[in-house]
Amino acid sequence: MSLGLAACGGGNERPQADLAASQVTSIGVNSYLWRASLEALAFMPLTQADSAGGVIVTDWYANPDSPNERVKVSVSILDSDLRADALRVAASRQVLQNGTWVEAPVQASTVQRLEDIILTKARDLRRSAVG
Repeated sequence: MSLGLAACGGGNERPQADLAASQVTSIGVNSYLWRASLEALAFMPLTQADSAGGVIVTDWYANPDSPNERVKVSVSILDSDLRADALRVAASRQVLQNGTWVEAPVQASTVQRLEDIILTKARDLRRSAVG
């Protein structure tokens, strides 16, 4: 996403933004992390996607191969820089027991794997923007 603004008056030209920079904030948070998060969660229904605040929340999703289990994910992008510590992923899991959804633990490796997928996608997006 690119946003161009023309200044009113003044002859000072601003240097063009460097697309290779790790800090891209035209949407309020790092756009590479934002786009990568949306791509990684594209198979899940979203209940919230706030690009200004950097928050994405999915609705419950049950894999068709495992209909007695469902997960919900939230992603927070905490900084305008493309850094691992600018990304926070949390997940909730429920299992169906006797017709009722019951909270169940989420393996830490699941959250870590999702973070890694998002970070890898974000880096790939940045590399492709550089050309």
